[in-house]
Amino acid sequence: MNKFRHSSRRRSPSIRSDETVDYKNTSLLRRFVSEQGKILSRRMNRLTSKQQRLVAAAVKRARILALLPFSNNES
Repeated sequence: MNKFRHSSRRRSPSIRSDETVDYKNTSLLRRFVSEQGKILSRRMNRLTSKQQRLVAAAVKRARILALLPFSNNES
């Protein structure tokens, strides 16, 4: 019975079709970065492998250009 309840739940896609994965789109990229500043895994992000590669490259590029922090040391 647990199987059926789990599969009936529809998840919304994490990247909408009108959103582009780009290093300048920091509001989108922040959704894929943890509180510590780590890039979240593909399963947690609910992305395809192609999308995950694009997100990882965009996050790394944004970090180098100081649009995103490398780590979050606020605590």
